Amino acid sequence: MSDGPAGSAATPPSSPAPEPSSIPAVRVPRQRGTSAAPAEGAGRADAGAGGGGGGAPAEDRAPERHAPAERGADDGMGAGTGPDSGSRARVPAPATSPEAAGSGADGAASGPEDAASGSGAGSGSARGTREGHGAAPRHPVARKIVKAVGLLAATAAGSMLVLRGNEALAALGTPVTADSRATTATAVDAPDPGRVLQIVAHPDDDLYFMNPDLRYSIAAGHPVTSVYLTSGEADGINAGAAKQASTPPDKPAYAEARQNGIRAAYAKMATGDRSSAWKRTVVPTKGGGYAEVDVLVAKPEINLVWLQLREAGHVHADVPDSLHGLWDGKVPHLESVLASGSPVKHGFTYTKDQVVRTIEGILERYRPTTIRVQDPTPGRFHDTKRYTDHQDHFYGARFAQLATDAYAREVKDRPHFAVQNYIGYFNGSLPSTLDPGEAKEKLDILGTYAWLDRENHCGSEAGCGDLKVADRPSGNRWTQTVNYARGTSTSWLTSDGAHGLWAFKVLDGQVAVWHRTGLIGSWSGPRLLPGTGMDQGISTVTLRDGRIAAFGTRTSFGDTPADYLREVVYAVQRAPGSEEFGPWESLGTPETADDTWTSDISAPAVSVDGTGALAVYVRDGASTLRGRVQHPGGEWGPWEGLGGSDLHGTPATATDGAGRRMVFAATTKTVTGWAQPEPGAPLGPATPTGLPETTLPLTAQGREGGVRLLFRKPGSGNVRSALVTAEGGLRVNGLTDLGGLQGFGPVTASGHVLAGRSAGGQLGADVGPSGAWQRSPLMFVGAPSSTMTGKNLVSLAVVGLDARLYVTSSADDTDAHLAPWQPVGPRNTRAGGR
Repeated sequence: MSDGPAGSAATPPSSPAPEPSSIPAVRVPRQRGTSAAPAEGAGRADAGAGGGGGGAPAEDRAPERHAPAERGADDGMGAGTGPDSGSRARVPAPATSPEAAGSGADGAASGPEDAASGSGAGSGSARGTREGHGAAPRHPVARKIVKAVGLLAATAAGSMLVLRGNEALAALGTPVTADSRATTATAVDAPDPGRVLQIVAHPDDDLYFMNPDLRYSIAAGHPVTSVYLTSGEADGINAGAAKQASTPPDKPAYAEARQNGIRAAYAKMATGDRSSAWKRTVVPTKGGGYAEVDVLVAKPEINLVWLQLREAGHVHADVPDSLHGLWDGKVPHLESVLASGSPVKHGFTYTKDQVVRTIEGILERYRPTTIRVQDPTPGRFHDTKRYTDHQDHFYGARFAQLATDAYAREVKDRPHFAVQNYIGYFNGSLPSTLDPGEAKEKLDILGTYAWLDRENHCGSEAGCGDLKVADRPSGNRWTQTVNYARGTSTSWLTSDGAHGLWAFKVLDGQVAVWHRTGLIGSWSGPRLLPGTGMDQGISTVTLRDGRIAAFGTRTSFGDTPADYLREVVYAVQRAPGSEEFGPWESLGTPETADDTWTSDISAPAVSVDGTGALAVYVRDGASTLRGRVQHPGGEWGPWEGLGGSDLHGTPATATDGAGRRMVFAATTKTVTGWAQPEPGAPLGPATPTGLPETTLPLTAQGREGGVRLLFRKPGSGNVRSALVTAEGGLRVNGLTDLGGLQGFGPVTASGHVLAGRSAGGQLGADVGPSGAWQRSPLMFVGAPSSTMTGKNLVSLAVVGLDARLYVTSSADDTDAHLAPWQPVGPRNTRAGGR
């Protein structure tokens, strides 16, 4: 029988062949212009919050448009303390982690938010533009096959040569002087696949909110470890709506059934056989308890770690015995709820610090280079003030924030790591990001987890999957979409006046800077700027005097739970071309307290208008636009309310050829815009663009005739472009479909080059006229970024899942192609070695 509602979930090849585009070639104006603005996808909310109702499937705990029935709060089961007896052979360090760090692995059984799902109607939210208006612009958009995008470029050790035009491509075969601070790829410098570690609250959060990234990583052979913080025991009833009343509750058994479902889903993704064997062992944790660690025998690079803490049992209600209650100090410790089939036999308790130490110990053991976490600041619904995501999701993410901060500070002999955050329940209120084929693959995996065929393939009396999910494996449209909460800026790569390149990304909670001097200079970096607590998503802008300014947000924890704070910060280059940057300066936050909107501000979008005035914009927790403008003397004005409603993600901003600043933000139905009537003037009012709905995030690129907006078509992945002008008021002059490779997430554009994530997780790019989109082998974290280097060269960069910078270039002409990708710096094996 089929494991999923629509057949088995076949694991895709790591580099699927590109599908021919069904959309004819179109023409759009070539742009060489002003800065590309960031567009970070931070979903926000206004749709109902829900949890699965009394008979609803576990995944229904997500917010619905109308309040669903609550599933019933979990009444806590106290767990005894005491060491684990029996065979406790310490699990060997997994093959994915070459050097297991001292204090054992930690695991976390995650629990479905099965808990009663909260209700909450809300206004919709999210991107959009409704359907095309106006004729497509008629200048050719350069599109050509991307050639030679292998990771193993046979180039000399040293730095990437980037000369004008296609001379750069020819020069790549010419040896150059090696730079002791940076090494490019050679035949013997095979790329490190990186190690991925996911931290989620409940079993299935990874399948609903981190897929298809999870499946892509497994298919490509990356070592993957998933950590489940709670057992997901909920009300203990493993049954669909029809049998809820007649099924007796058994929390340990339901936790076991969910574990069985997760093991089946991962085995299916990794081997094609849901019954593939696992080796299950117990390890002591750094927090003083015990974790179950499961290693897939056929593919030992796939690990599951179960911490088995109690779940809240409710989406938003005040439940002291929960991660939320532990974080706020309402309880001194949180008990374990052990799955009935777990090799961990004796319960334990954790204090807040012990949970942090336990997660830190897992990080030490697995040494990840990419860490995937849920959204720590999801916001609230405006009408009910209920959380837009399950409290276990975002308080679990906050525990992960504390743990990664401690790991970065205290463990020196480790690789650099990047973090990616994922939107949770609110995905159901946003336009779908996945094309039908990708959505079906995701649904099939959930079908395996939900145990749709009821065959006892696992040999467990508790059941082989989560029957709460079986009623509706798609959840609240979650299998149709995935959205990053942060880290989607496409303006983190920039060029200076001497044609040097600068890249800014967050590694280890600090801003990492890579620099290449001039067109033919050598690369250095990554160099970590002082200052910790930085969130993913850095946007850059070049000031009028040629200096580069980097903007981001920073999270601080303080001494009490109420001190949790996210604020906008920026640092400015000491002088044009200087390696030195000033200290991070705070611009504060438009939010008054964490409890109001869970510190839910977007990443900043920044631009400089024709008078040289610098401005920064964020979407606030009330889903409106806020901004600050720097005055000529250097002082900043206050946070101003700029209106708009139902805004989601991160705003995008750029200036047109006349120096007028424009700002854009997506809603659930369209795109809202603001424009200066002339440089130096205040922004005009919030103006509907009339564009159709679009997925998050937006990217804006200034050009002579206006600002070009880039986004994706919902349910397709195709890239769309619209030209927006401000002459006589904000107007959209055309909507053009540029094709694509069924991907999702941000798109970067510079000159003739378009690039973004494609189906399969690799980078997809479009270069040159009358060519086709094509994938490269690169898998990456966050967003790609591109910039014009001089007048005739486009530079493109990503940070791989190994947390290493990769760069390429292309001549900006009609016969262009991408040069071979090259990694910058040595392999990422330890933070101190770079």
